[in-house]
Amino acid sequence: MQDFQNRVVIVTGAGGGIGGATARMFAGRGAKLVCADISQDYGQRTADAILANGGEAIAIGADLADEAQIAAMIEGAMAHFGRIDVLHNNAADQAPEMSPRFDTDVERTPGYVWERALMVNVRGTALACQYALPHMVAGGGGAIVNTVSNLGLQGNLVQVAYSASKAALIQLTRSVAASHGRKGIRCNAVAPGLTLTQSVRDNVPQPHIDAVLAETLLPYLGEPDDIASAVVFLASDAARSITGHTLVVDGGTASHVPGFEGLSRANAH
Repeated sequence: MQDFQNRVVIVTGAGGGIGGATARMFAGRGAKLVCADISQDYGQRTADAILANGGEAIAIGADLADEAQIAAMIEGAMAHFGRIDVLHNNAADQAPEMSPRFDTDVERTPGYVWERALMVNVRGTALACQYALPHMVAGGGGAIVNTVSNLGLQGNLVQVAYSASKAALIQLTRSVAASHGRKGIRCNAVAPGLTLTQSVRDNVPQPHIDAVLAETLLPYLGEPDDIASAVVFLASDAARSITGHTLVVDGGTASHVPGFEGLSRANAH
């Protein structure tokens, strides 16, 4: 039910932790991969890892802020493989100026941060769908999986623009599911919590990681393969009756009343 033999999968942001893990997992199940990333070199690293394990993969550089590059990404996939079966819209703007230092609350977040969050995370994903869908429909259907965030479902002290963009993607997911379901397209989303990618390990202060872990119902934070497993499931035939759904993969962080850690300590006395 999770066999992707002879299916073609595009993963955007394939050079990153979650994107790379997802691309490799699809390849391990027989898929042919298009590893798209704003950094051609990073995408190529993932493609090379797949090739080294006997899989099929190409890398394409694509900036999701640029419509022409999005169109070229889709056409490149078609030119090389001749079809598109799965589109995993995983890329998001991760530039330093999009960090919580600048993307703070609604009073202090600069306009350019809003523009980048909406341009890349929302418009870029929508355009990737727009250019891919005609090929997917013509090929008999397929699956789209969007990476959103549990912050698209919760309020937060910072990252107001990022959170709003991810909430918009949840609605885009529902809209594509509604408009293209009868054409053989399923569209779902995966909402990770804080995930221990190498970038998070290198750049997120340990007190921040500890604070999230304290509010997580499981005794650990997710790894990239945990998110990849959810994406691959939603794209597979095992999820053939699931569409328009957002699967939260955050160890239960978004599922409980506020103050879980404080209440846990209180109940221990």
